[in-house]
Amino acid sequence: MSLLKLSLSYIRRRKLNTFLNVLLLALGIATIVVLLLFSRQFEDSLTRNARGIDMVVGAKGSPLQLILSSIYHLDVPTGNISLREASRLLPNRAIRQAIPLALGDSYRGYRIVGTTPAYPALYAAELAAGNLWQQPLEAVAGAAVAAELGLRPGVTIVSDHGFSSQGDHHGDHPLTISGILAPSGTVLDRLILTGIPTIWKVHEEGGSEAGSDHDHEPVGDAAVALTLPKTDFHYAPADSGRDITSLLIRYSAPMAAATLPRLINARTPFQSASPAFETARLYNLLGVGVEALQAFGIILIVTAALSIFIALYNALKERRYDLAMMRSLGASRAKLGWHVMLEGLLLSLGGALGGLLLGHLAVEMLGSWLSEARQINLSGTVWLAEEVWLLLLAAGIGIISALLPAIQAYRSDISGILAER
Repeated sequence: MSLLKLSLSYIRRRKLNTFLNVLLLALGIATIVVLLLFSRQFEDSLTRNARGIDMVVGAKGSPLQLILSSIYHLDVPTGNISLREASRLLPNRAIRQAIPLALGDSYRGYRIVGTTPAYPALYAAELAAGNLWQQPLEAVAGAAVAAELGLRPGVTIVSDHGFSSQGDHHGDHPLTISGILAPSGTVLDRLILTGIPTIWKVHEEGGSEAGSDHDHEPVGDAAVALTLPKTDFHYAPADSGRDITSLLIRYSAPMAAATLPRLINARTPFQSASPAFETARLYNLLGVGVEALQAFGIILIVTAALSIFIALYNALKERRYDLAMMRSLGASRAKLGWHVMLEGLLLSLGGALGGLLLGHLAVEMLGSWLSEARQINLSGTVWLAEEVWLLLLAAGIGIISALLPAIQAYRSDISGILAER
């Protein structure tokens, strides 16, 4: 009988003990895998969605809230800002581009974002069907939104006030889907985009965003308008009292980061927020929980290693006579040692493989839940190079755990053991 078959037969004889050892190691490995996959995909998602955005300008409040609401669309905005005041920023030579956003509405839980064509262009988005909005009350749906809700060009939707489907319906101003964006792997996939005039028009019935005292003013792109430098959008007249939610700013030079944010915070009614700084702060906030879970996973792995060692040590005592008979039948000392080592290796690799599968399954389930909650995208089908190191770590644990029992098997006194019988 080969060493592999012999080791497997001994493992199968101790089903409960084997199951518990493998499960303990699998849980430890799975915890580490979940943290690796979550951290990597979360970090990649944050980086991908903030690509090309150097600063966000919005109403005063929490800078992190401003970043989460304007870039990642995971929080409520800090408030609205005056279009007239915002227009005064744009002549600054430190600003290369300013992309306006107007938030506040949604459709069946998916956010509707009033913006300009520069916003999808920022993420190099392409159309899968139809066209970008050309006039007010036209909208473009992201790939995930269209797939989930069955949207297509020509379909009419009625937006809700706020970010939940329980908000007031804007039934007087239905939106027509003019196009569908191709999947981009960015936040655009779960947004509905339209022009800012659409947001104003939808709210013009007495809403502050709409400037209810100016209902006589046209709100279309063709309106008599003030063209703000460094944007591709014709706003309403600067004295119209219109509001937007925020501006996504791109610097004309890296040195602008040292002066422009302080200038805005000190001399304007707005606040500036740096995506790089606030995401780093977010990592730090999450870091405590991640480190605690990592420590928990390491404790499980170490406990599993001790459990395998104890199991092999006790099993060696039970099989002393069997090993002595193998020696008397011609098996070498090295073969006995390798037999015990192989058993430990099989237990640890079984736990590692089980942990990898369990970890990926957990991330896939978590990703499915987050997808339903319309938050970040996670996938259990992503495999990382670090997981190879986890397999090697598990193999090392199995070898180290079996080392002492293997040495004892190698040094076993055949004659003494057989004489006891």
